[in-house]
Amino acid sequence: MGVSNRPSVAVAMSGGVDSSVVAALLVEQGYEVRGVTAHLWSEPGQDTFNRCCAPDAVALARRVAAQLGIPFDIIDEQQPFYEKVVLPFIDGYAQGITPNPCLNCNRNIRFGLLLDYVRELGADYMATGHYVRLMRDEKGRQQMLTAVDEHKDQSYVLSVLAQEQLEHTLFPLGGYKKPEVRALATKYGLPVAERADSQDLCFLGGGDYRDFLQRHVPLMQNPGPIMTMDGRVIGQHNGLAFYTIGQRKGLNITATHPYYVLDKDIMRNVLIVGQHNELGKRQLTACQVNWIAGEAPVGAQQAQVKIRYNAPKIWATVTPLDGGRVHVQFENPLRDITPGQAAVFYGGEVCLGSGIIESAQ
Repeated sequence: MGVSNRPSVAVAMSGGVDSSVVAALLVEQGYEVRGVTAHLWSEPGQDTFNRCCAPDAVALARRVAAQLGIPFDIIDEQQPFYEKVVLPFIDGYAQGITPNPCLNCNRNIRFGLLLDYVRELGADYMATGHYVRLMRDEKGRQQMLTAVDEHKDQSYVLSVLAQEQLEHTLFPLGGYKKPEVRALATKYGLPVAERADSQDLCFLGGGDYRDFLQRHVPLMQNPGPIMTMDGRVIGQHNGLAFYTIGQRKGLNITATHPYYVLDKDIMRNVLIVGQHNELGKRQLTACQVNWIAGEAPVGAQQAQVKIRYNAPKIWATVTPLDGGRVHVQFENPLRDITPGQAAVFYGGEVCLGSGIIESAQ
C-alpha cells in the first residue's frame, strides 16, 4: 500500500452493510484503507451469481469505496474457491456427511488466499465485517471472544483460524449490535444502510442444495429403503445426500407419529429413522481440530460446545486425542450431532477452537 506512517488495512468488502461500515469506521479512525472484493466461483449456465460477488454487490462495494475515497481492488479467486470449497462440499455429501462450506472458505479463501494477497500488497491488516472480538491473553496470544450481539456472533465459522491469521486481522464490529451498525451506516450516509443480510450458502445463489447436488452428481439421486432401528422398511428415500441427522420433514412416511433421521448406512444405502425418543447421542469424535491458542489443552477439560451454527452451547468434557482429534462427552443426549459440521469449544466468552465431527455415539 502507500508510503505512510499510518497503519494500513485492506477491508474485505461484499457490498453489504457490515463490511461497508467497517471501511467507514477505519477511515474515520485514521487507518490507510483500501477495499478488496474476491471474485468467487458461480455455477456456469445458471441465472444466478455467487451472492458474495454478484454484480450488484460489487457495484455497491465500489460505490462505497469511492464515497470514502479509498482504492478498490477485485481479486480473482474463482478456481481456488471451486477447488477448496465447492468440491469438498460435493464430496462431503457423496460420503454421507453434511459439510459446512463456510469453514473451508474462511480457512482457505478469505483468511487464506485473500489475507495473503492483501499482505503482499503491503497491508498490515485485513478487516472484515464478522461479529467477533479479539483480545490478548496473559501470554500475548490472540483470543477470539464471542460478539457483544449474541444473535450475530460468528465465532462458530471463524473457529478454524490460527494465531498467524488473527495477528493480521481486525474485526471492528465485535463490540456493536446490529441495529447500531445500521445506525452507523445511516450516519455515514452509506447507500447500503437498509440492505438485507444474506443467509444462504453464497455459491447456491439462493437455490436449494439438493438441486445443486443433482446437477453436479446425478448418481447421488440413488433411492433406497428407509428403515427403523429394528429393521422394518417403512418407506423409500431419494438418495442419502438429501437428508440430514434430526430431519423430520420431507421423509414422506405415512405414520400416526413423526419419524426423524437417526443415521445413514452408506454401505447399504439405507436411511435409518426413529421416533423422537430415539434421537440423540452423548458422545462425538472430531478431527481436523484447531486450537486457537496454538496448542491443545492438557488432558480432559470442561468446556461448552456448539454442534451447529445456531445451536446453544452445551457443557461437555472435551478430551484431546492423538492425530489432531478430540473426544467430546455430553451429560445428556443431543439430537442433532451431525458428521461434517463443526464442534466448537468455548470457555465462557472465549472461543477455544473447533473440530469437524466425524462420528457420534
